[in-house]
Amino acid sequence: MSLPHAILTALLEKPSSGLELTRRFDKSIGFFWSATHQQIYRELGKLEQSGLIEAIPQPPSRGQRKEYKVLPAGRTALLDWVGQEQDPKGVREPLLLRLRAAAVVGAPGLQGELQRHLALHEQQLTEYLEIEQKDFPAERAAEENRLQHLVLRAGIGLETFWIQWLTEALTGLPDPARS
Repeated sequence: MSLPHAILTALLEKPSSGLELTRRFDKSIGFFWSATHQQIYRELGKLEQSGLIEAIPQPPSRGQRKEYKVLPAGRTALLDWVGQEQDPKGVREPLLLRLRAAAVVGAPGLQGELQRHLALHEQQLTEYLEIEQKDFPAERAAEENRLQHLVLRAGIGLETFWIQWLTEALTGLPDPARS
């Protein structure tokens, strides 16, 4: 049920069209809660039908662009959701399952895949650190939105974990040249 809440959050930050939302998801919320463009548009329709958001009247144009805003009922629903208890979700990471399988059937090709994952996590960490430097510089620490920065810091911590773990995993793999 988190996608509607992610959309409500984004719309409360700034009323947006579906296209603008998908672009914003690609640059921020999508780092930790991904959704396809189709899912976002489908959810916008459901939220509008439920009376949680409404389309803001737009000047006539060639397309059928709709910009949405959150209604009081949507703000209340989001506020209620924020305060609800939710247990942590179990890890569901295919790479970990593949390592478990490799322990049984062998690991040909696994080293290359671990190296690829390591490079992807290093790239993501670099992106997060650039966002942090741009959006949360030390000289503006008192002005920053602490909760948004905490979300980014969680991403930085997760990428740091994966880089350390993958480096350790690669160190422990048998040398494929000797197999």
